[in-house]
Amino acid sequence: MGTPIVVCSVCELHAEAVFCVDGMDCSEEITILERRLKPLAGLEALSADLIGQRLYVQYDAARLSTATMVDAVGNTGMRIWLEHDAPVSSGGLEWRWRLVLASAGCVAVGSALALTGLSDWARWCFLAATALGGACPARRALVSLRTRSIDINVLMVAAVAGAIALGDWFEAAAVVLLFAVAQWLEARTLDRARQAIRALMDLSPAEALVRRDGRDVSVAVDRVTIGEEIIIRPGDTVPLDGVVSAGQSDVNEAPLTGESLPVDKAAGAEVYAGTVNGGGALDVTVTRLRRDTRLARIIHLVETAQAQRAPTQAFVERFARVYTPVVMAGAIAVAVLPWLAGGDVEVWTYRALVLLVTACPCALVISTPVSVVAALAGAAKRGVLIKGGVHLERLAGVRVVAFDKTGTLTRGEPRVRVVHPVGPMTAEQVVRLAAAVELRAVHPIGVAVTRHGAELYGEVTPAADVTVLPGLGAEGTVEGRHIVVGNARLFRERGLSVREDDLAALKTHGGTLIFVAADGQAVGVIAVADSSRDTARETVRLLRDQIDRVVMLSGDRPEAAGPVARELGIDEWYAGLLPDEKHATIAALRQTHGSVMMVGDGINDAPALAAADVGVAMGTTASDAALETADVALLSNELLRLPYVVRLARATLRNIHANITIALALKAAFLVMAVTGSATLWMAILADTGASVIVVVNALRLLRAE
Repeated sequence: MGTPIVVCSVCELHAEAVFCVDGMDCSEEITILERRLKPLAGLEALSADLIGQRLYVQYDAARLSTATMVDAVGNTGMRIWLEHDAPVSSGGLEWRWRLVLASAGCVAVGSALALTGLSDWARWCFLAATALGGACPARRALVSLRTRSIDINVLMVAAVAGAIALGDWFEAAAVVLLFAVAQWLEARTLDRARQAIRALMDLSPAEALVRRDGRDVSVAVDRVTIGEEIIIRPGDTVPLDGVVSAGQSDVNEAPLTGESLPVDKAAGAEVYAGTVNGGGALDVTVTRLRRDTRLARIIHLVETAQAQRAPTQAFVERFARVYTPVVMAGAIAVAVLPWLAGGDVEVWTYRALVLLVTACPCALVISTPVSVVAALAGAAKRGVLIKGGVHLERLAGVRVVAFDKTGTLTRGEPRVRVVHPVGPMTAEQVVRLAAAVELRAVHPIGVAVTRHGAELYGEVTPAADVTVLPGLGAEGTVEGRHIVVGNARLFRERGLSVREDDLAALKTHGGTLIFVAADGQAVGVIAVADSSRDTARETVRLLRDQIDRVVMLSGDRPEAAGPVARELGIDEWYAGLLPDEKHATIAALRQTHGSVMMVGDGINDAPALAAADVGVAMGTTASDAALETADVALLSNELLRLPYVVRLARATLRNIHANITIALALKAAFLVMAVTGSATLWMAILADTGASVIVVVNALRLLRAE
């Protein structure tokens, strides 16, 4: 998906651009880019996404152009393109890797010559290998020094120059070759993490079947306009968001929402790009262009979330900025102090060079972002959007989960829970009479009664002479009998009554009581209440195994909220809360128990979601606003995603800590080995490469976390 330059509606001179960056595989290269671009007049803001190899820039278009930025980066050894202009890889070897292959060939020939005793010729081969393999690192080292930055390229060039000065020709060539192979391994391993984002982008097809001038023609998705009609054949992937205008089918929305069961679609239903059509054909009227589809929004959110640094990541980067100069100073001390004390200059200089190579903090710096992006991509594949590393870390520390009731733990639509006859009629007869009167009702409670009657009888015959009594109920004639259906107030006004013993049994079910009378006599009471979601109880049980407390916040009456809380095993519940009272309750829970996650619909619960450490919006296929406002957004109403996301967050934090430990442990071991003379230059390069690869591979396990 290409992201065009966005021009601010307030001032056309203020613009944003997204660049793809070729060759940005280490945090040190981000520093080079920042130091090269920030001095440019007109640059307003700059952020880099290492995993996605993207650069996000805000600038004043009157003073700075994208061409100027491209030129400025050109002499760093990296190249940038506007994202929608980025070239497609041909799959061939890049020139720098050709140089590496040539360097490897020279090392092989030189080694063979050395074994046959032709040491002078071998030396020239090793020198050629060093020049070929070191050309790119030397260029980058020069750029780093110009921008007052010390990175792995500077350290490596210094080490190679030192090895040549000491006459270690083979060592110098081996270090250059191993360093190039190390960079290639890191780049390829990081690319596996990038593939997770590309997999999301590949969900949407490149072409759509569009009906134009009475014919169905295949058209590039970018050329389809809003209002055009596209044809979705059985088995096709939906190319654009739209509304079904004709046809009926079941659509698999799992690629987008994680919902396991197909969703029935008919005229008037929305379909989304990236979902897969089932056995029927659909005519769909396009409602969003490719860049605005829900899939495109999801991809954009995942990509921008990667640029939001987690607290651990920010700490590691600050640490690395101090760590590298300190190790540099240590290397100088290792070379100079023993020499001043009468030690062997060559021995201690070599050890200092090993220490320089060991100093590279790449594995340490990448330990956090690669874990975060793997977790974000893995969650997105399962229908969960997490807005960045900071929210991921907060999720890992959650001690309390607070749920809104209606529409979150419950379905948000009343259903008949129990029918209690109070006279000679059966429960079925009571429902049939009430449903006949309520057949044309628009009130949710009346609709619930009618639906229940239809489930029992298949078809309900409407009552005659129906009169709606606003705020009370309705009355009409069914089979010659005068039927009254309404609330307790209506019964009192009509002089009707129901024994308290009958009401007591019904109140335990919660919800609203509907009274039914026939010819002036009470014949039954119907309890109507919102029903809990199928997986709500299991979700609460799993969460209670992970955290301290599960709480329910509701604006409903206590008699409606209480039964739901008891049914689901909620630890603590509050009823009759206004939005500001929910906000205050969240604050009190945090003070008492610690970090709080609030789960709601993203709009009505906005104050509570804002007050919580982590706000989670449910079912965002019905709410575009939730995608933008929540810290975490579930793309379906599947509550079991909540225990999963808590598990994922904690697994990610463990992964980050393990990666940091691995990186620091290897660095510490080789620092000791460098000083004691147990390590060589090529061993230090292998250690640095190994640490980076181990860290990335360990993080990629999060893509498969369940």
